[in-house]
Amino acid sequence: MKPEAMSTTSPPGSGVPQKPGRTILALALPALGALIAEPLFLLADTAIIGHLGINELAGAGLGATVLQTAVGLMVFLAYSTTPAVARAVGAGQLGRAMAAGRDGIWLALGLGLALAVAGWFSAPALAGSLGADGVVAGFAVDYIRYSTPGIPAMLLVLAATGVLRGLQDTRTPLFVAGAGFGANIILNFTLVYVAGMSVAGAALGTSIAQWGMAVVYLWLLVPRIRKAGAGLLPNAAGVLSTGQVGSWLMLRTLSLRIAVLATVWLATAQGTLTLAAHQLVFTIFTFLAFALDALAIAAQALIGKELGAGDKVLARRLTGIMCRWGLVFGVATGVLLAVAAPFAGALFTSDPAVRAAAAVGLWVLAASQPLCGLVFVLDGVLIGAGDARYLALAGLVNLMVYGPLIWWVGSAEHPGTSAILWLWLAFGFGYMGARAATLLWRVRNDGWMRLGA
Repeated sequence: MKPEAMSTTSPPGSGVPQKPGRTILALALPALGALIAEPLFLLADTAIIGHLGINELAGAGLGATVLQTAVGLMVFLAYSTTPAVARAVGAGQLGRAMAAGRDGIWLALGLGLALAVAGWFSAPALAGSLGADGVVAGFAVDYIRYSTPGIPAMLLVLAATGVLRGLQDTRTPLFVAGAGFGANIILNFTLVYVAGMSVAGAALGTSIAQWGMAVVYLWLLVPRIRKAGAGLLPNAAGVLSTGQVGSWLMLRTLSLRIAVLATVWLATAQGTLTLAAHQLVFTIFTFLAFALDALAIAAQALIGKELGAGDKVLARRLTGIMCRWGLVFGVATGVLLAVAAPFAGALFTSDPAVRAAAAVGLWVLAASQPLCGLVFVLDGVLIGAGDARYLALAGLVNLMVYGPLIWWVGSAEHPGTSAILWLWLAFGFGYMGARAATLLWRVRNDGWMRLGA
């Protein structure tokens, strides 16, 4: 990669803001709050369920993996809408921007309803496919089924958030996500402990909270769509276009989820202790990933807007700044996690064996954070540029690297906490290292930059 000089001043008439760092922070800081709020839903579930017992925690972990996979595959609803709206805004076409957002919202509703129905009926098969049986499988099925009513709302939230990010507004998602998280904790605690619904109560509480967020987003966006003259009814061509662009991003996300599922499958094969410890480590990984992704969100919005406006110089300079910030942020979160690793498990479980195993995984995760920071920023840059096809194909290459590595880890016997150690070495450095290599290869020149709306 050959970034331009990163001085905070630019020649007159260059079109480059004097302090681009402030522009990045204006988007990234509110996005950070909103992104942290999303995994806090899962953290709240894990903390509340973890004190019920190891079987409940393991079952909820499997159920959450299924839910995250289904919803995660639909993240293109935000990732395709953000650059589409941002490019149109950069080109001065607000009506086109709002029409793209409207079509994304309709697509989200349709896909969400289909996934909710499929998830309810296929819950036992999905839990079994991850190796769950007995009481653990029962809790996994409960978590999946009581989460399905909230899936349409989750996808509506994704699409609506993408519209606002494309409009360079990351503050509104922060406020909505924060309110949703607060409601989620109250609902989950009440349904789990007061109503005695156990794992099912945590899933149902999250579903209710997600619907509240979706309603707020619609209340905010519908008037803006009307004001822009875009109309409220979907445009078939627009919905199809969003789906076509999203298909490459879905393939990119599918490769990520396959890597995650393969890791969960291996953790399950190593026993309940390793699975429970992996759930704790992966929960914190998700939390930190969303935090690191704040810069990626800024990249999506800013790179999309500047390429839409035809400013390749500023897009390159912003990319270089955000890459360095990603590395620094990764170092900072890694240091904090390394210090907290011996104590973090106590927040989720009282089982000393699970806490000891989780600490080992958290130390590995801490060491990999700088690498993760770079990966998330570059991923956001290429999403903002609309380079979805490359991201999808690179994801397949990454799986070709990770597959043999995780097979090698699973084929050996690992006593004690060494199973979680090798599991997270493979994921944190093997898989994330492959992602970093393919992303750096792409941004080594300007071939990924496509100008115009």
